[in-house]
Amino acid sequence: MIISRTPFRISYFGGGTDFPGWYNFNEGKVISTTINKYCYVNTRVLPPFFKFKYRLRYYKTEEVNKIKSINHASIRETLKYKKFSDSFELLHIADLPAQSGLGASSSFTVGLLNCVNAMLGKIPTKRQLANEALEIEQKKIKEFVGSQDQYAAAFGGFNVINFSKGNIQVKSIPNNLRNIKNLEASTFLIFTGFQRKASLVEKKKINSIKQKSSFYKKILEISNNAEKVLSSSDNIVRDFSELLKEYWYLKKKLSNNVSNKKIDDLIKHCFNNGAQGAKLLGAGNGGFLMCLVELKNRKKFINSLKNKLIVPIKFENLGSQIIYYSQNEKN
Repeated sequence: MIISRTPFRISYFGGGTDFPGWYNFNEGKVISTTINKYCYVNTRVLPPFFKFKYRLRYYKTEEVNKIKSINHASIRETLKYKKFSDSFELLHIADLPAQSGLGASSSFTVGLLNCVNAMLGKIPTKRQLANEALEIEQKKIKEFVGSQDQYAAAFGGFNVINFSKGNIQVKSIPNNLRNIKNLEASTFLIFTGFQRKASLVEKKKINSIKQKSSFYKKILEISNNAEKVLSSSDNIVRDFSELLKEYWYLKKKLSNNVSNKKIDDLIKHCFNNGAQGAKLLGAGNGGFLMCLVELKNRKKFINSLKNKLIVPIKFENLGSQIIYYSQNEKN
């Protein structure tokens, strides 16, 4: 049996500039961090006592005899891509729901690849895990997804991720920096209760990249400014919040599917009760709302949201890990 643990991520700035349709012709930059909420993938070679060769348990159960019959696209394409020939059993559990803006799909793919590589007796680098996840999601499944989630999940930590054609670089920001600690203590996640399929929202954005290039250039400019204030700001919550307001305004301009009235009303409520900055995570139109709240306002902020689910978080810096490995699972 092999078990991987892969973190989810929150993205502060730069979402959209991590699409190949943008950074293959321009530059992209994302500022994000992984958090202490995880996706767990448990795999093993299925014993030869069953009528099926593959048993997969996620939000539903699949029992099939051929890889091509597997309905779950990421599992099917990963096993094909890695040329995995043995029987296979998988159990997936997670700390937070999928399709909520935390990069859960890519965290699953990265964690699955970590397990399958281990079953094949291989120890992949973080970059290899990220690149293989990109290959599966963007080229094999042909999902309309960007390139930040795979790198965040594989590398872990608070990172500035730079994108250009044929080159993705991860710049790690030490978690013990004062500004990073202040951001960690000031970042709150609120579950909006509305979930959406990210690729469906992102598809419309991707198709309009050329027409809205001025917006993406401005998003890149905001990311560059955010990177600068990480090291220079004497009040990171204030400065990040001002940039978040600008970024959220632009993000809403990219698509009508990014927000809705209920979310807009919730953001207004948060601002009226102590939040300084706010944005929906991920593609938008549901999932988790991220707010930045200074220490002096936290009690008021939390008390005003008693009817909402607030998820406490800490930053993490390990990325995808194999947390259990049994030798007899090695092919």
